[in-house]
Amino acid sequence: MTDSWIHEIPASVRAVREATASRRAVLGAGAGVSALALLAGCGANTDPNTVTVGSHQSDAIPKKAVLDMLSSWKGGKVEINTVDHETFKESINNYLQGNPDDVFTWFAGYRARFFAERGLVSDLSDVWENIDGMPESMKVASSADDGRLVFIPWNYYPWAVFYKPSVFDKHGWSVPETFDEWLALNEDIKTAGMTPIAFSDKDGWEAMGTFDMLDLRVNGYDFHVSLMAGKESWESEEVKNIFAAWRELLPYQQADPLGRTWQEAAQSMLKEETAMYTMGMFIDQQWAESDDPEDLDFFTFPEFDPSIGADVVEAPIDGWMMAAKPHNEKKAKELLTYLATADAIQYKLDADPSVISPRTDQDQSNYSKLQKKAVDLITNASAISQFLDRDTRPDFASTVISPSLQNFLKNPDSIDSILRDIEKQKKSIFPAES
Repeated sequence: MTDSWIHEIPASVRAVREATASRRAVLGAGAGVSALALLAGCGANTDPNTVTVGSHQSDAIPKKAVLDMLSSWKGGKVEINTVDHETFKESINNYLQGNPDDVFTWFAGYRARFFAERGLVSDLSDVWENIDGMPESMKVASSADDGRLVFIPWNYYPWAVFYKPSVFDKHGWSVPETFDEWLALNEDIKTAGMTPIAFSDKDGWEAMGTFDMLDLRVNGYDFHVSLMAGKESWESEEVKNIFAAWRELLPYQQADPLGRTWQEAAQSMLKEETAMYTMGMFIDQQWAESDDPEDLDFFTFPEFDPSIGADVVEAPIDGWMMAAKPHNEKKAKELLTYLATADAIQYKLDADPSVISPRTDQDQSNYSKLQKKAVDLITNASAISQFLDRDTRPDFASTVISPSLQNFLKNPDSIDSILRDIEKQKKSIFPAES
């Protein structure tokens, strides 16, 4: 199979790129915001003291954290090109083959290895020689298949089922530990006049989290990893069982999720229109300006099968990579070394309590209640998955799974034909494994 898909950006994504402008800021002594930019890199940099950075941290809180952190680097100037998160992800292939920035935000795991295998990113093994305080698990997550270290971890966060403790206390509801307990709780919540589960999938990635957790609970970690690698049939009984379990939850989920963003779903829970939401811990950002920012807690996705348990956690790792041919390799590596330090990571932690540091020596004295609970959750996990669109090929996630999950949400009775179509497309994308 050729990688001809890399050279094409779907028309819908091109439209988003054309409509989405982003600030490009030059960070240095007295510098501020300059021109509007899209995901095309900051141009050929000839200044030996400047590093260009491409960032998908486009939401207000993480965007400010990046700007503050890069402003604090004393080793040179940074020119940053911030682009809408989903546009960045969907356009990354063309970006890396065109005129990319020296350093860019990306994800650990399969997606980092994918670009390393294609020679689109640099070997950062020498940068890692100057990094301490990172556990072995972070090093493994940052490695290519051939052992090269190609990724610098920045932060990570778990996915879980979030809820407002005040609402649960008011109604006398208890956190469920099993699927049957969850179904019973959902019935109690409906009786109280609330929608049990907030839900959205307007951008095509939100439902992936629910799919991942269902697969991990129904079939276990090993099957999930194998399925994401294209080694299992999407028409198997194991996969059908995932959607059978999901169908039991559909009556309790918010209707019409394809017209709702994750922020809107989170706001519905904040307003007590819904009671729970399966989402990443960045949901905490929606509580920051609320009347009670502490009124948010989570429980791990309930156990479906005692033989499988509920100790696998989905915890995506965000971080940094360097283009294969950076304009300023020396300064880029100096910047990456700084970005791995506890001081640099602290800017992210201070601005965004929805994430956790990858460093074992990070000061946790200012961690929020949720952050401390998340550390315990991940410390006790038997395994950590990344996220569907990070654990499999990007073309498979965006062009096959995303629309297929949306199709299921619209037409759950058509699941057999949906899975048949996924399997057919999988065989063209993963020919060696199928």
